[in-house]
Amino acid sequence: MGKVIAIANQKGGVGKTTTSINLSAALAAKNKKILVIDTDPQGNTTSGFGVDKNNLDNTIYELFLGECSIQECVIKDVVKGVSLIPSNVNLAATEIELIGVDKKEFILRNEVDWIKDQYDYIIIDCPPSLNMLTINSMTTADSVLVPIQCEYYALEGLSQLIHTVNLVKERLNPELDMEGIVFTMYDSRTNLSAQVVENVKSHLNQKIYNTVIPRNIRLAEAPSYGLPINMYDPKSAGSEAYLTLAEEIIRK
Repeated sequence: MGKVIAIANQKGGVGKTTTSINLSAALAAKNKKILVIDTDPQGNTTSGFGVDKNNLDNTIYELFLGECSIQECVIKDVVKGVSLIPSNVNLAATEIELIGVDKKEFILRNEVDWIKDQYDYIIIDCPPSLNMLTINSMTTADSVLVPIQCEYYALEGLSQLIHTVNLVKERLNPELDMEGIVFTMYDSRTNLSAQVVENVKSHLNQKIYNTVIPRNIRLAEAPSYGLPINMYDPKSAGSEAYLTLAEEIIRK
């Protein structure tokens, strides 16, 4: 039975998509079978795996509207060991399309249940907002992994996200846990990064991963080539960090 991890933070630009792509590929490199679900209308995870998001018949949007089955919108082996449910800008209309739909918070979960046991891990890239797509992701997930950028406003919005996770746990998905927090864009040359890490650790009693994702130019370049970092530049600091994070998650 696959473990479902939602990667969420309502702040944009914190490394959610980078983590979704590269953690998935790193887990696959450890011989795990992975499904990535892109629930962000920007579709950056989709294009980050080299898929042309604008030329797709079946995406997660069609899945939400019941116009295709989950098997029909899975793109197999976008990289070795990783399959993908893609997204594009059409998904932005989902909120309006689902007005009045019964049990709309559980659409994704009901679909994923059909294929859950075919994968070791299912990684969901959430949009940078707390909307119906994020709630669907959280009702589907076993746990929520929160990437936090090492910058001054790191804690801003985090308490709101934790509150949302707790609400979903209380009302919709009693199985949901906080997987933990992973620091991204860490710059060892600045005191600020180290201060942010200490600050977050002192304020939160959540699990914090030992692995810290560095600020790394190769990580930033990889999506434009449609490749995860472990294929684009396997020797880079970014690649090594995501492989270490994958090991931590598997051990857990």
